Amino acid sequence: MEILSTVLIVLLLLVFAATVSALLQDGRGHTPPVESHEAWSALDLPSTNYTLRIF
Repeated sequence: MEILSTVLIVLLLLVFAATVSALLQDGRGHTPPVESHEAWSALDLPSTNYTLRIF
């Protein structure tokens, strides 16, 4: 019984260490820059806001 509890504790510690390691390394990879090739436009949106248009 003691061996089983020791194995479970070691397994939980390994899972915890792997989770912390994965969280710390997340996002450190290469991310390409975002490129915009088209000019920004509001498409068919009005140039005035809604509250001014209702009066």
